[in-house]
Amino acid sequence: MANPRALDRRRKAVRNIRKITRTMELIATARFKKAMDRASAATAYTRRITELVAKLANAGLEVSHPLLEQREEIKSAQVLVLAGNRGFCGGFNGNVNRLALNRIGELREEIPAVRVDVSGKRAITGLTSREVELAETYTHFEDKPTFAEVELIATRYLEAYQTGELDRLDVVYTRFDSIARQTPMVETLLPLGSLDAAGEGEADADHNLDYEFLPSAESILEEVVPTSFKVRLFKCFLDSAVSEQVARMIAMKGATENADGLIKSLSMAYNRARQSRITSEILEVIGGVEALKQ
Repeated sequence: MANPRALDRRRKAVRNIRKITRTMELIATARFKKAMDRASAATAYTRRITELVAKLANAGLEVSHPLLEQREEIKSAQVLVLAGNRGFCGGFNGNVNRLALNRIGELREEIPAVRVDVSGKRAITGLTSREVELAETYTHFEDKPTFAEVELIATRYLEAYQTGELDRLDVVYTRFDSIARQTPMVETLLPLGSLDAAGEGEADADHNLDYEFLPSAESILEEVVPTSFKVRLFKCFLDSAVSEQVARMIAMKGATENADGLIKSLSMAYNRARQSRITSEILEVIGGVEALKQ
């Protein structure tokens, strides 16, 4: 027969865990809403500036920019992995780590020098445990990455690319599509030759338009193209932050629901065990009374 006291202790423990998971769910929900607002605002700006670069690149201009040109030989590549500092978010960190390991392995088969930068304690731990040497690590990005912080990293990549130290930059992160869908993916940000389809479509439509550039097309490209790269990298950080909060919100909601079901099952088992013990004690009393009558 089950021990009612042990069942009650276990039920209390599950209730305490449920309080924690419910609180974490509420916190993740609040952080998700704020992060999604910032990501949505950045999405519109990123799309627009990408369309602008696509139009300029396809407007028949006799100008070019190093960030838009594909290099014939890639001698060095950089992989930037974006994950979280904390767990309790389902497969968010694990999916990014697995994708990063696959891409790093593929690049090292083709490219002599591959450097790896990582943002997030979970990715740092996951990759170092697989003996991946990390060049730079960042742990200060939470659910509110700022453009100023990301710009410092972007500027370093731009300088390395323009001086020839870097030929390719791949970013491994989780793209936020909707609350129901977040996609771990690898996006090549340098060179910027592969522009968004939306931007290319509008660029094709405006291919025959005449543009007037003041002071010059070269100076405008020199300003707009690096800004486009910085904004797209910032968007990767924002998407990763939003996706982490969504994953944590969903994971904690599932844990809370599981705790509710377990509490219900334990309560039923506790009531049965308690009733069984009471019945047994009553029977023992009745048996004792009958024995005294004899």
